[in-house]
Amino acid sequence: MVEWTDDERALIAKVFSTLNYEEVGPAALSRCLVVYPWTQRYFGNFGNLYNADAITTNPMIAAHGIKIVHGLDKALKNMDNIKETYAELSIMHSEKLHIDPDNFRLFSDVLSITVAARMGAAFTMEMQAAWQKFLKVVVSALGRQYH
Repeated sequence: MVEWTDDERALIAKVFSTLNYEEVGPAALSRCLVVYPWTQRYFGNFGNLYNADAITTNPMIAAHGIKIVHGLDKALKNMDNIKETYAELSIMHSEKLHIDPDNFRLFSDVLSITVAARMGAAFTMEMQAAWQKFLKVVVSALGRQYH
């Protein structure tokens, strides 16, 4: 079980309060697919993903990016039980979708970069530390079924 300080909880909540899901989600997923092109294999039914422009303008990629970031709301609301919160999603990604669990880590790294770029100096070192810890717990929970 992860222990959260009151400061960490407040910093994570502050990050969420600044998120524009409709911008951050598509930007993070697009960047992930461009920077790590092997992750595209899970999006074969999303149409043209042949270059960065095609990826960043793909409405299905944008919608899925928004869905992923909104999915983090569950973790925010259940910070003391993130593993159980994502148990079904972990099973689905493992057994049905066969997603490489390292992709969760890659996406979380890109999401952090995207958030930092949008927040600028407001994304302090302390905020980043709390945010990275939060995402690490989410990534661990999503990868739980794989172990």
